[in-house]
Amino acid sequence: MIGDLHTAALISTAGSIDWLCLPRFDSPACFAALLDSPNAGRWLLAPESGGTCTRRQYRDGTLILETDWETEEGHVRIIDFMPPRDAVADIVRVVEGIRGTVKMRGELILRFDYGHVVPWVRRDRHGLRAVAGPDSVYLKTPAPLIGKDFTTVSEFTVNAGDHVPFVLTWAPSHERRPRSVEADIALEDTAGFWTDWSKRCTVRGPYRKAVQRSLITLKALTYAPTGGIVAAATTSLPEQIGGPRNWDYRYCWLRDATLTLQAFLAAGYTEEASAWRDWLLRAVAGDPADLQIMYSLHGRRRLPETELTWLAGYQGSKPVRIGNAAAEQLQLDVWGEVLDCLSLTRASLMTIGDESWAIQIALMRHLESTWDQPDNGLWEVRGPRRHFVHSKVMAWVAADRMVRGIRESGMPGPLDRWEALRDTIHDEVMTHGFDADRNTFVQSYGSKELDASLLLIPKVGFLAHDDPRVIGTIDAIQRELTEDGFVLRYRPQDSDDGLPGEEGVFLACSFWMVDALLGAGRRVEATALFERLLALRNDVGLLSEEWDAHAGRQLGNMPQAFSHFGLVLSALQLHHGKAHRSNAPIGGAPPSGSSAVTLEAPSSEAPSAVSGTSTAALGTASS
Repeated sequence: MIGDLHTAALISTAGSIDWLCLPRFDSPACFAALLDSPNAGRWLLAPESGGTCTRRQYRDGTLILETDWETEEGHVRIIDFMPPRDAVADIVRVVEGIRGTVKMRGELILRFDYGHVVPWVRRDRHGLRAVAGPDSVYLKTPAPLIGKDFTTVSEFTVNAGDHVPFVLTWAPSHERRPRSVEADIALEDTAGFWTDWSKRCTVRGPYRKAVQRSLITLKALTYAPTGGIVAAATTSLPEQIGGPRNWDYRYCWLRDATLTLQAFLAAGYTEEASAWRDWLLRAVAGDPADLQIMYSLHGRRRLPETELTWLAGYQGSKPVRIGNAAAEQLQLDVWGEVLDCLSLTRASLMTIGDESWAIQIALMRHLESTWDQPDNGLWEVRGPRRHFVHSKVMAWVAADRMVRGIRESGMPGPLDRWEALRDTIHDEVMTHGFDADRNTFVQSYGSKELDASLLLIPKVGFLAHDDPRVIGTIDAIQRELTEDGFVLRYRPQDSDDGLPGEEGVFLACSFWMVDALLGAGRRVEATALFERLLALRNDVGLLSEEWDAHAGRQLGNMPQAFSHFGLVLSALQLHHGKAHRSNAPIGGAPPSGSSAVTLEAPSSEAPSAVSGTSTAALGTASS
């Protein structure tokens, strides 16, 4: 992935940009080959002989991608990046000759509106211009360009020492042609931007490089104008190849709020944490009854779900969807997530007072009258609503954080009433959500199914990490809800989630298991699992939503913020040697009543590879 803090492009190991939405993450794609074929739009730049690259890597501390091919004729490198956004969007690709002489081929296929619209293309003295409706794209390069079969083709030869730049610029079609950036200057400026940002990282320890790469990825998923962070840069990458579990993740989920703050604050990025908090407060402002689980980059509420029937889907996985109907679901855990996040803000940013307290009171008062309803749960099931244990636990979290705000920060509120509500919810969960015969919590009241979200019970402080019922739940999930040692969200065949088919293991859930094991004092197990998870990243350190334990490949939208948040938080807790509560800054003192267990600190060197560690495949040339 490369990006400019407004949108992002995905580049394959074959040198093709197969996904790009302009001008924002959630805009229609102009390159959509990822979800169909090259005819849906792509930009290929590679040796004429084709094939998968020899290797690729990011420049250290940046989002500048270098892709190398070593052929019989020579060695060539392509440098891909997007300069941080100004008034327009630029994609810069520089072909660099390293050794010998290599014949190159470029194919630019612009297809606006998710591969549906072929633009009108003309050439002038500046280069190429393509126009379709509100969009215009300009291409500037010294390489030759010819039109063939609605494709712009470039064939040229690169010798050692040559640098051939290509600059693609997007601008609104009603505006004058913008000034094109100079590739070498833009490269220097972009490197400086990312290097300066990375230097602010305060993380130290054996997993520092992995954490830094994940933080850069999370920064790249940030929409700079508002501070919102998209869950992923893509839509409809399947959770099962050929299956229907294909969703649009180019929106901002409130559920990510606490994870975002913990990750950025622990790494020293207070500006990003504050910007996310401000986005959160703007998004949730209004009637608490209208609170949604997700919003657009700007906080827009309506995200109607539509199927794009003209796209074949990733490896035939249909339907391709844009928008997300889950935005209309009732998911009671979101109230707890928001209030947990704002509690963490008070503990971390040490602000005087809390100007958001009135919003928090309104949210809590609404939850008082709705917490006992059945809902769709955090996994957004499209089957019948039920009393999910995680939803009730997060309702407890909401009451607990409000009580703490009153007791510890002196905020005004009905202390006795909310303490009584907190106790009532706790008692109900222990009565109806715990299977005493199996010594484990269950997915929903009256069920026998397990759910990975139960691993969050100690993280949010509902019970201590070393409580026997927590230990029993950890053991049950390890026995019954894992594949190759990695954790499933739940088993779709046992839980009526309203959809056919299966899915892979959900990577964030395995990071939750790392945290739960660490909190339970089982550090060796936690470290071993974390090491295996690190090995699942692709060649440039990116994680998608899920992992196919049978095929050994990534699944779901890519890159996935939830997975990278999990990586950062697990690594930092391993660095500090203890599991932290969700409302406690990592590395700081735990809140009063915390159940965090202090453990022996990890050594200064990375642990050796664990026997049987899974090796991450590149998957396909498209990921």
